[in-house]
Amino acid sequence: MQRGQHLARSVPGKMTTARYRPTWDLALDPLVSCKLCLGEFPLEQMTTITQCQCVFCTLCLKQYVELLIKEGLETAISCPDSACPERGHLLENEIECMVASEVMQRHKKLQFEREVLLDPCLMWCPSSSCQAVCQLKETEVALPQLVQCAVCTLEFCSACKANWHPGQACPPPEDNLPITAFLPGETSSFYKSDDDDGPIKRCPKCKVYIERDEGCAQMMCKNCKHAFCWYCLESLDDDFLLIHFDKGPCRNKLGHSRSSVIWHRTQVVGIFAGFGLLLLVASPFLLLATPFILCCKCKCSKGDDDPFPT
Repeated sequence: MQRGQHLARSVPGKMTTARYRPTWDLALDPLVSCKLCLGEFPLEQMTTITQCQCVFCTLCLKQYVELLIKEGLETAISCPDSACPERGHLLENEIECMVASEVMQRHKKLQFEREVLLDPCLMWCPSSSCQAVCQLKETEVALPQLVQCAVCTLEFCSACKANWHPGQACPPPEDNLPITAFLPGETSSFYKSDDDDGPIKRCPKCKVYIERDEGCAQMMCKNCKHAFCWYCLESLDDDFLLIHFDKGPCRNKLGHSRSSVIWHRTQVVGIFAGFGLLLLVASPFLLLATPFILCCKCKCSKGDDDPFPT
């Protein structure tokens, strides 16, 4: 009877709960890989970009969007994947769901300023107390014309942003002057200061406006990656040791202590010396290996040309 009872328990229809587990209990939640941090997360912690269907973890995508908005690098935030086949962009509602309200307000402000900058028929009123956008006549966009602000009634020249000067040529442009052409609320006298340490200047290579609020005098343009001195705008692309700040009018104006400059130069020299030493050590081995490499290559070529290999 005990044996019969044992056989009865083994019948599939009489399977007990202890030996049976439903399929959904055995299945694990699928993990999705993030292309930014290379981590694997459950699907509920991932975000899919609508335009291109690329998937990233929500935390990485949020940090990516906040960084671009903070730096003002892009008004249209593209997919973080450089190899994205669709070249998708994040929609405004997707961005709004990720960032705080003040960050979203900054993003909308940057978008609006970009639209004003790119539209040849729009420009900011140059008055420091006015942030209105003025409309130009489409038929005379290429020529200096009288522009009157609809808010403060200021009349100015569309070409030089100075007070309207009928019958007179515009004053010659100055490279280090300012940004009143497209940023609101800036006075021209603030930028026309002769001080070399002005807050806004133009990149000497691509002419993009750059603002410096703190840090050293070695600047790098985010647009063209050109390195230059903030005070005299001389190129520093090849000045790895920052010798420029040891002489001339920019002497001791780098903004770092002498000890930090010496440490920087020591690191640069050490890097170049390390590469040189590595090349010197590897040279004999490369010379010894060259005949063997050539012999192997000749044998392979000879074997390919022989129609009846032995």
